Amino acid sequence: MTKYGSFPGARPRRLRTTPVVRRMVAETRLHPADFILPAFVREGVSEPVPIQAMPGVVQHTRDSLKKAALEAVQAGISGIMLFGVPEESKKDALGTPGTDPDGILQVAIRDVRAEVGDDLLVMSDLCLDETTDHGHCGVLDDQGRVDNDATLERYAEMAQVQADAGAHVVGPSGMMDGQIGVIRDALDQIGREDVSILAYTVKYSSAFFGPFREAVGSSLKGDRKTYQQDPANLRESLRELALDLEEGADMVMVKPAGPYLDILARVADAVDVPVAAYQISGEYSMVEAAAEKGWIDRDQAILETLTGIKRAGARNILTYWATEAAQKLR
Repeated sequence: MTKYGSFPGARPRRLRTTPVVRRMVAETRLHPADFILPAFVREGVSEPVPIQAMPGVVQHTRDSLKKAALEAVQAGISGIMLFGVPEESKKDALGTPGTDPDGILQVAIRDVRAEVGDDLLVMSDLCLDETTDHGHCGVLDDQGRVDNDATLERYAEMAQVQADAGAHVVGPSGMMDGQIGVIRDALDQIGREDVSILAYTVKYSSAFFGPFREAVGSSLKGDRKTYQQDPANLRESLRELALDLEEGADMVMVKPAGPYLDILARVADAVDVPVAAYQISGEYSMVEAAAEKGWIDRDQAILETLTGIKRAGARNILTYWATEAAQKLR
């Protein structure tokens, strides 16, 4: 006894005394294989184009994309998710560049596969928003509304041309009802049962997508609230999850990651397939902006946000820091 009372019997601080102790008892560990790098490739440019709203991220040329893919392999990350940015003049109401075998995304898939083979999972964004002149993720009806079922027909075509180009994994991100089942059927019909589907199962209509619109040269006017989810809802996410699994999703994703860690944890607890989370553009840009002003420690903040996402249940994390973070971990 002391004059201040008994000394504590339990001392959790003993397991925090040195870096080695903290490392030994860490409950969550990041590994380079956890990461997937989202990458943009722009048609018709001779040099990478910096994205002003995402410091350090660029719209790649075909050559610089191949270099980025090789760096990703060397860093030990698992995949690269490709987004194609066509020339503005090629966009139309149907998103034709998305199903053109010579569209920029399909060309980029072939480029990266030729460069890295099977050493890196080549994943392709399966959505129309980059290729439509109206910027929506689907085709519009005569009243300007996104036509769910007409969009599914376009997605089926996209899946087939992306698979033909060499995608290991397709990532349907448009949040159309029934998209996973239609895409699985379309792939199977051309004998591509080997191509996996990473379902964007939970995708919220989020303010944090803002910088991404610059990254893909979006033509969107208005919003996507009629097909992306309401940030207020949780049970709706579990319904979407059940439907995607029933339709044949091989992996599922929550997007954004940081503001929706509770959703990510619920999804991870509910399934026996791999769960991914996408740390989106706004999440990235907030850290970069605060670090640039000296308000936070950049490196520590990057690893802390990624650790939080993995701790919540993500098997894999799509992050613009994928290669950099993997290099630091190695």
